[in-house]
Amino acid sequence: MTTPRPDPKRWLVLLAVMLAFLPVVLDMTILHVAVPRLTQALGATGTEVLWIIDIYPLLMAGLLVPLGTLSDRVGNRRVLLCGLLVFAVASAFAAFAQSPAQLIGARVVLALGGAMIMPCVLGLIRKTFEDPGERAMALGLWGTVGAAGAAMGPLVGGALLEHFWWGSVFLINVPVMLVVGPACFLLLPRAERVTPGPWPVGQALLLIAGMIAVVYGIKAGFGAKHPAALTAAVIAGGAALLVVFVRMQLLAAAPMLDLSLLSRPAILAGLMMALVASGALAGVELTLAQELQYVLGKTPLEAGLFMVPIMAAAAVGGPVAGWLSNRLGLRLVAALSLAVAALALLFLARQDFHDPGWHVPAALALLGLTLSIGLTASSIAIMGAVEAEKGGAAGSLEATGYELGTGLGITVFGVFMASTFARAIEIPASLSPDLAAVASRSIGDAYIVAAGLSDVQSAALIAVGRAAFSQTHAVLLTSAAAVIMALAAAVWIALAGHRQPADATNH
Repeated sequence: MTTPRPDPKRWLVLLAVMLAFLPVVLDMTILHVAVPRLTQALGATGTEVLWIIDIYPLLMAGLLVPLGTLSDRVGNRRVLLCGLLVFAVASAFAAFAQSPAQLIGARVVLALGGAMIMPCVLGLIRKTFEDPGERAMALGLWGTVGAAGAAMGPLVGGALLEHFWWGSVFLINVPVMLVVGPACFLLLPRAERVTPGPWPVGQALLLIAGMIAVVYGIKAGFGAKHPAALTAAVIAGGAALLVVFVRMQLLAAAPMLDLSLLSRPAILAGLMMALVASGALAGVELTLAQELQYVLGKTPLEAGLFMVPIMAAAAVGGPVAGWLSNRLGLRLVAALSLAVAALALLFLARQDFHDPGWHVPAALALLGLTLSIGLTASSIAIMGAVEAEKGGAAGSLEATGYELGTGLGITVFGVFMASTFARAIEIPASLSPDLAAVASRSIGDAYIVAAGLSDVQSAALIAVGRAAFSQTHAVLLTSAAAVIMALAAAVWIALAGHRQPADATNH
């Protein structure tokens, strides 16, 4: 079989899509550092803060597959450029939100823009790089930009919060888009292979409604904020819609989504890595960002600097994953990297962040490096298992794993933190029952209540709040370590029959 002639501009195309991906990942990590300032400025409750953070990834989980298949039909370039415009407008709206509800609404629109961008980025890489070895390196470089954006997020966010209001962490996306938009317009090829056939709007809406209902039901169930019967009904309704969608895909001559992709072990293993590892990493980052500022008293910029090792090392993990996978095989690289990440988390669970020394930064760097290698390996597994014209659909499946994992990870960690905090905090006896109930919800709520008390009462409440939050540290990180170690074993089993492409070893 003749190998297709490589696109001479393929590395410029890679540059363009990496620039398009940068603001999406930048937005996610900037927000973690801004949570304490944002919470107090808007008077947001702990529940509202969780919605502000995870409405973005949870809604994207419902939108990515339909929009990924749309990009395969009409072209990745067109959908990507529209996504960049939507993302820029939503960022400006979020920056000037006056209430938690307005900010949640802006995050909904941001999710729409992000869901248009992410699958197109992976789809364009798959279409542009036919050679498996070059594709592995291209995906590694793409992973580097994602990790570099994550590394820049806390630093940029911290620096902005030193001088400006919390909305500046969203407004920064607008000038970034002024550079990214024209670059993508000029560099991306106007002609590209597309999947023939119409894009069935009804099936897309069915999938979106089913996904969002199931995800919302799971979130509400974890939060225990609604009656169990209502939560079960929402999940059952969403599941029923998804069953109808699957049946329509199996019966259709030209289905919107090729469900046979899920029968490929490499794709299933890649989805497991994307879902679990991204969820654990998001939960760990959220926990650290709050502990550094609420408990250790660091400024947003200091918190961002503290977290640089995990994200800076992750920036190196992308190309390392591509290089190692070409030489050692995907199965060994994926499973071993996740196992080492679990050990790094277990070590961090037993450290005192008040006196980090060199051990904590080193462990954070090892965690960032190994998780980045594992997540890039998931991209290599998925993109290497599909044909070029199905790259958008496969990319959307992977991105769904990332966003669903991130959203559920934040939800699970947030609810776990809240329940542990409520049990651990010892409310001062002088506090009224109503205020005590509010202060015991989360450490953010405790700070909001403390702001309205006398100096002595405020200091006492903040002290017990910090002590209660610290108690969750070891349990949360140990739990994340156990989950990732189990994932490493599952990936090793799932990739047992995986074979490295012959020509990948020649690069």
